Amino acid sequence: MNWRMPKSLAALALCASMWAQCVHASVVITGTRVIFPGENREVTVRLLNDGTTPALVQAWIDTGNAKESPEEIAVPFALTPSMFRLDPGKGQSLRILYTGEPLPTDRESLFWLNVLEVPPKAEGNDDANRIQLAFRTRIKVMYRPAGLPGSAATAADHLSWQIVPQQGGKGIALKATNAGPYVVNLGAIELDAGGRKYALQPNFVRPQDSATFPVEGLDAVPPHAMVEFSAIDDWGAIKPPKKNTIGEKPND
Repeated sequence: MNWRMPKSLAALALCASMWAQCVHASVVITGTRVIFPGENREVTVRLLNDGTTPALVQAWIDTGNAKESPEEIAVPFALTPSMFRLDPGKGQSLRILYTGEPLPTDRESLFWLNVLEVPPKAEGNDDANRIQLAFRTRIKVMYRPAGLPGSAATAADHLSWQIVPQQGGKGIALKATNAGPYVVNLGAIELDAGGRKYALQPNFVRPQDSATFPVEGLDAVPPHAMVEFSAIDDWGAIKPPKKNTIGEKPND
């Protein structure tokens, strides 16, 4: 049975509260992504409040739409605890439990962990008109079935790259195709076209899918153009850059 967030909790998640005092996010996640091995029933994520005030924390998992109302999200995971107080200098472990609904066994499935921090309401007349902000942190959760071929560490090496028209027909884009079973997270992409380099906005490419990256200020690409890209590994580190010729098949 897919887990859904109760409406009472969802109301807090959707209110990016503006109250009394401008603050900085103090609740941090110790990690930039979560790898969920398919042979496990649960994984643990650690949170830390490195601020000076307590915070009310709410956590949930979504399927990719950051604007979706949490009470409408159905995912094959449960979080415990999903709502709690975190005092300054203290930590809290979040347990992510797989509830058993079928997921693809031939590729990774991608989800997002959300952590919403609501600082305490300021007290006193002097603080009554200040703004208080709720902070939301969102990181990837990659469910990795057991027995996938190849390695996540080399998944980006097998991307193929093409030049395609941008949506709407104006300008061009760089298309990355990922025929493998792993999510490829890209930390940097640069197109070298005729000796001029264009930095593109990096993102991720789902397994057995493709993603496009618009190229601003360029309408055509000369022959033998190159793409240089850097992948992000399971620990959040950016790997050394690789170069591919546009249109060539990747090395197996």
